[in-house]
Parts: sequence; structure tokens; C-alpha cells
Amino acid sequence: MATHAPDITVIVTAESSATVPLAAAAHGVEPAQIAKTICLRAGELTMLVVMSGTRRLDNRKFKDRFGAKPRMVDADEVFALTSHPVGGVCPFGLPVPMTIFCDSSLKAFAEVLPAAGATNAAVRISPDRLAALTGAEWIDVSQEPALPAS
Repeated sequence: MATHAPDITVIVTAESSATVPLAAAAHGVEPAQIAKTICLRAGELTMLVVMSGTRRLDNRKFKDRFGAKPRMVDADEVFALTSHPVGGVCPFGLPVPMTIFCDSSLKAFAEVLPAAGATNAAVRISPDRLAALTGAEWIDVSQEPALPAS
């Protein structure tokens, strides 16, 4: 990222930011502003999908878009593919090119915070710049989380 976006600083925190609630607390933002990156497979295509931290993957939208059910990639393979641990996966600094998608849920924010390759590192970036720097395509494959039963 230093080569393509030297103006973006990686923020390293003493606290873990491996989960959305921890990341939101560490960076003083709402959980929805955390840009979580998940590694999925649809048939033969392995991809990263970046979405708002409070959203869930909508299996129907995903299947309609990709023609296959989403399959989560296990932690060891995620590390092998991205060189980042689960909880620190980001769409930057990948050892090999990967297909990257940004979910439209990120567009609700002027600034989002994706992880930056470690479980205590992140960057502050606009959603459009995130998509531009990673070559991501915008898609809509998320849904609001279910409300807790009362």
C-alpha cells in the first residue's frame, strides 16, 4: 500500500481489533464503520468480500450474483491465500492477485476501517478509494443483522 497510497497510514493499536466490536472500540467508531473482509468461494472462484461490520452475508443475494452457494474458506487457507490471519484479513498487500468485491453497505459511510494485515492494525479510508485501490467491483450481497428476539 505504501507504493500506491503513501498518504494512508496503518494504525496499529495496543488492543486487538480481530473482531468487529473490538475494532470499533479500538478505533472509536461505530461497529458498522468497520469494513470486515471475508474470504469466500463460489464454485472455483475464491474471492474477498468487504462489507460493513454489522452486516451479514445474504446467501440468496450471493447465489443470485455468483450462481453458487457461498463457502467460507478455512483459516489456514485464508492465511495461505492472503498472508493475513483471520481477524486481520484485508484486501491490500496480497501475495497474489485475488478477486475483490466491496459490498454496497460500505457506501453509507464517508470513511471505513478495514484491517491492515494484522489483528491489531487498520486503515481509515473512503469506500470509493478502498474499491479503487483494490480494483474491487461493487456488489450487493449483504443484509441487515436479524434483530434479537424480545
